[in-house]
Amino acid sequence: MSPGSQSVRVRVEDRVLTVTNLDKVLYPDAGFTKGQVIDYYLRIAPVLLPHIAGRPLTLKRYPNGVHGAYFYEKHAPAHRPDWVPTAVVDSPSSGKASKMVRYVVAGDLPTLIWLANLACLEIHTPMWRVPHVGEPDRLMFDLDPGPPATIAECCRVAVLLRPLLEEHGLRPFAKTSGGKGLQLTAALAGHTSQQASDLARGFAEQMEKEHPGLVVSRMVKVLRPGKVLIDWSQNNAKKNTVAPYSLRARERPTVSTPVTWAEVEDCDDPRDLVFTSDDVLDRVDSLGDLHAPLLDGAAHAG
Repeated sequence: MSPGSQSVRVRVEDRVLTVTNLDKVLYPDAGFTKGQVIDYYLRIAPVLLPHIAGRPLTLKRYPNGVHGAYFYEKHAPAHRPDWVPTAVVDSPSSGKASKMVRYVVAGDLPTLIWLANLACLEIHTPMWRVPHVGEPDRLMFDLDPGPPATIAECCRVAVLLRPLLEEHGLRPFAKTSGGKGLQLTAALAGHTSQQASDLARGFAEQMEKEHPGLVVSRMVKVLRPGKVLIDWSQNNAKKNTVAPYSLRARERPTVSTPVTWAEVEDCDDPRDLVFTSDDVLDRVDSLGDLHAPLLDGAAHAG
């Protein structure tokens, strides 16, 4: 796909889409254009789509690039084509009554490319699939470093947390956030979102008790400098987390990238675990989808 064309009609599987402003630069520091964003999502789709299929999507859109204004979009855009799959979900809101929201639910390539054409750089999902609101199939730990700590300290925490999870029959998989942190995900069954949150909180509090100089489990700013927050709250039914292989809106087109445990163990510099879109496409070519076991039911300790 040529980024130099302003408006192009393209066939994506059985759909015809109009993609626009392909030469518009969305990552100015890297000269990375909208056409390149679309091309990345086209090429990464075989491994990305299975991880978001059936999940209501929260879209983070940057119509004027990563240095411009952005907005989160939960409601499916009214101007969507009639073939874009959606689902009406009773969406809980913090401190408020729940409300019905029509989300995009993308499990197909045409919808993914349509979203990329909307300058949706980041794709976020909950831990549950439609229609099982509040019935998670994932347990998530978001490891967030408080400066001067970095992702290197997050990796130290991940290595310590891994055996604790495995002792309880959970097999964690690691990925970068695409920013400064690391995220661990394990397959889960038979829990409500509240139970999953309570379970994750218990692990986080145990880690804080055993490693008080390195770990904090509470979102209290004064406690966080130089430590790693184990954010267990991502398991709440109303929360969402950046999807594997999603771009991030940083200075460069970095990606939330699945990594091996060897890479986690060997990380001693933040630059060790920074991957751009090109890096990730090469990694998938050579390594495949490192999070694939989360999809096929094989992601259990033992």
